[in-house]
Amino acid sequence: MSRGEAARPVEAVVIGAGQAGLSGAYYLRRAGLEPGRDFVVADHNSGPGGAWRHRWDSLTTETVNGVHSLPGMPWSAPSHPAPVNVAVPEYFAAYEHEFGLRVHRPVSVRRVHDGPEGRLRVETTEGTWSARGLINATGTWERPFWPHFPGRSSFLGRQLHTADFAGGAEFAGQRVVVVGGGGSAADMLLGLLGVARSLTWLTRRPLNLMTEPFTSEHGRASVAVIAERVRRGEAPGSIVSATGLHLPPELAAAVDDGRVTLGRTFDRVTPDGVAWDDGRFVPADALLWATGFRPSVAHLGPLNLREPGGGIRVEGTRAVADPRIHLIGYGPTASTIGANRAGRSAVRELADHLGGFRAAEEVPLAG
Repeated sequence: MSRGEAARPVEAVVIGAGQAGLSGAYYLRRAGLEPGRDFVVADHNSGPGGAWRHRWDSLTTETVNGVHSLPGMPWSAPSHPAPVNVAVPEYFAAYEHEFGLRVHRPVSVRRVHDGPEGRLRVETTEGTWSARGLINATGTWERPFWPHFPGRSSFLGRQLHTADFAGGAEFAGQRVVVVGGGGSAADMLLGLLGVARSLTWLTRRPLNLMTEPFTSEHGRASVAVIAERVRRGEAPGSIVSATGLHLPPELAAAVDDGRVTLGRTFDRVTPDGVAWDDGRFVPADALLWATGFRPSVAHLGPLNLREPGGGIRVEGTRAVADPRIHLIGYGPTASTIGANRAGRSAVRELADHLGGFRAAEEVPLAG
């Protein structure tokens, strides 16, 4: 589709082809819509896999917290541990092929705004679509959060975010400071154990550790916390902020025996390390910022969905300010299990709001 052509009418556009986007696309197809004709999936990545394709090589199918099946096609872990940045994209590619989802990539969505006749105008690098509804599944990976600290720009060593981490090997023999109290920090520290010369782990507040096995009750409780945040129009925050962090035994042992020094975040960055106002100082060759991500929703700005609390107010998956917009992989649906369920409910609610899909066959959304 060239930019000079008129907007192409479709029933729905799905933005993003990670776990959430593919789930939404699957249920649109189950609702009787034809991929590429009645709805389109636009993905910023150059290939399948969503955020998984950007994980570091040392994170494998054996060490990752979990890979969950997409609806309609079970995930089968390889017989031998494999990097998740290879294994999961292969699974997603097979899924796209199995259901003929015809993902458009690499395509960046520039903006979404109101169009004529109550439709949405979705402007992309591949052209423009005119849609009756939108499923936004852009996740957070492309919006790493870098906190402000005095002196950060003066640091002479290397600084990188979780989004740029490629593995611990490149930090061999270095003094490394890891900042952040979530699962990404724990994953990076595991990759640095026995590689870095020294490891310092600094968090803004005491670690919120899970001291017992994670249960379905824990999961429901944490989802409820984040769901309430987005219902109030607040920023959703991370899943770990509600669930607590499960500390891998190897990392817990390293903290206990001093291979990893755990403490509170510094007051400022210096050219050769980090410092506190009380005079403490830790020298560093590298600062690794495991400080989380923010939802990638800037393209929805023209729709004025944001609340004073900084987030988009969402009920279930529906944007309260505009029921044509459904957000999955946002807030309580950011987990892979949550994204699957959200894909189904988003399609069902969108169909109800629109009075049915015009190209849809009567196909139940069971399963």
